[in-house]
Amino acid sequence: MNTLCKAREVGLPMKYRTNAQRDRGFKPSGLLCAVLLLILPAAQPAALGTRDTATEAEFSVAVFVPGVVEGSPTYEMLVAGVRRAAEERPGTGVRVIEGGFNQAEWPQSMTSLAATQDYDLIVTSNPSMPEIAEEVSQSFPDQRFLVLDGYLAGNPSLYTVLFNQREQAFLSGYFAGLVSTSSMEHAKPGLRAGLLAGQEYPIMNRVIRPAFELGLQSVDPAAVLDFRVLGNWYDAAAATELANSMLDNGADVILTISGGGNQGVISAARTKGAYVLWYDSPGYDEAPGIVIGSTEVKLDEAAYLRTLDAIDGELAFGTGEVLGVGDGFVGFDTGHRLFERHVPQQVRSELEAMITRLRDGDLRLEMPTQF
Repeated sequence: MNTLCKAREVGLPMKYRTNAQRDRGFKPSGLLCAVLLLILPAAQPAALGTRDTATEAEFSVAVFVPGVVEGSPTYEMLVAGVRRAAEERPGTGVRVIEGGFNQAEWPQSMTSLAATQDYDLIVTSNPSMPEIAEEVSQSFPDQRFLVLDGYLAGNPSLYTVLFNQREQAFLSGYFAGLVSTSSMEHAKPGLRAGLLAGQEYPIMNRVIRPAFELGLQSVDPAAVLDFRVLGNWYDAAAATELANSMLDNGADVILTISGGGNQGVISAARTKGAYVLWYDSPGYDEAPGIVIGSTEVKLDEAAYLRTLDAIDGELAFGTGEVLGVGDGFVGFDTGHRLFERHVPQQVRSELEAMITRLRDGDLRLEMPTQF
């Protein structure tokens, strides 16, 4: 039985739109509907078509989003990078398919997508997706996959890009330590920082949490990490309660990686007088003076460059690469006006010095590829 999925254009924030989209008055509401035929009979993801009809293009790309695009900086960057590449290669079509939040459905959705045999390349991003793509490739060995934010080498159908989150989390922890030991208004005696995770998962437990703690203790070996788990990626009210508890226990800065729960952490910090750190994309405008630090991963640039390579026939499938601070794909947004306004020069200088050590290779924090 074939399943018909109604398609619509994805509305991206202005900063992620291409020049051509800006010029033609691209709007965030649904502009274009199309139909995606998916072969398997079970529930299918929603298809979000671009101005090109991917299956009729000279080179067709499907972007499989394991979640939804709207409200997710990571997936907004993914889609923007692929679309930017397509804009630069006439004859390239792109279609975006949202897989939803039920992870158990992602393998079937990916299988359905590959089974259409309509796409030269399927692009996706999530630590769990390399394994899913590898499984799908067993049935469809001619299908090519580009997977970001995950790692798998040796499969001739896949190219993967993993970002060095050990460096990223270390920088977050180091900055948290600098803030907590500074003369900033809400800094408290005794270095204690919080980390709120939406859920526990391998990279969180084995990379982000220990690297954040290592960064803290690089400032003060006696520093304490207060780690909490929200249990989902949306409950802002519960996140507020957990953040309040961390702040009551002496934390003065919290790194939040909890999706919609991030707003709950901001609420607690605003009420009690504390600071919040953002992860993956600049978050200063979320709460000026409260969100005072933000690491960033240039996933959009990686998606753009590797998609271009695939279109040009230059992507070495079977390869897994790790990109970090030294490559220019992981960093800390130190140039934002709100960062410069709210963070003292001494703290900024010490952070920049640590970033330079990582960039120059004086400090090496290798990212594991097996979890």
